[in-house]
Amino acid sequence: MAKNQSESYEAFIKGIWRDNPVFVQVLGMCPMLAVTNSAVNALAMGMATFFVLVGSSFLVSSFKQWIPRQVRISAFIIIIATFVTVADYTLLALVPKVHKELGAFIPLIVANCMILGRQEAYASRNTVRLAVMDAMGMAGGFMVALFSLGAIREILGNGSLFGVNLFGEEFEIWVIMILPPGGFLTLGLILLFFNWFTARKNEFIDQVAAAERSGI
Repeated sequence: MAKNQSESYEAFIKGIWRDNPVFVQVLGMCPMLAVTNSAVNALAMGMATFFVLVGSSFLVSSFKQWIPRQVRISAFIIIIATFVTVADYTLLALVPKVHKELGAFIPLIVANCMILGRQEAYASRNTVRLAVMDAMGMAGGFMVALFSLGAIREILGNGSLFGVNLFGEEFEIWVIMILPPGGFLTLGLILLFFNWFTARKNEFIDQVAAAERSGI
């Protein structure tokens, strides 16, 4: 039981940090840069991706024994497209304004290499529990990345967060932040910080390991 819990935790947490789909694997860059001009759009895309990835991973892992290997990719795409359609119509019904701003990027979730990659590399090879935990971790990591970028760009580009003004009328907005160059700049700075932090963490671990060895 403890082993199963440990495996589930590892499958979940790796997507949040160690194997983050954006900051580490650099996947899903198209929606990452295109829809993160506001926190609302970023969160909506993140939630839609979360729903699609978790739902498709659950079905793929559940029915992997009955999916012929020769047509597995086609079957995975059909499953993913089904969940994308549900997400698309749900957003259209509940938040039509956000749906309009996201435009074609909701249907294009079908082509997100992160989602298809998790079906092929993980969900089709593991139990339902591990597949769902892995999907939740990867989708959660993707959502965190989207929201981080969207929040920074909206705060600096509009002086607001979720449409709420933060700095008053005197704040000089950085218009470039809500334009495409701002997306590239913000993502580059976040990746720089992420890689710096990871390097410092690994350096600290190496120093602790060296100290333990010398103490022995």
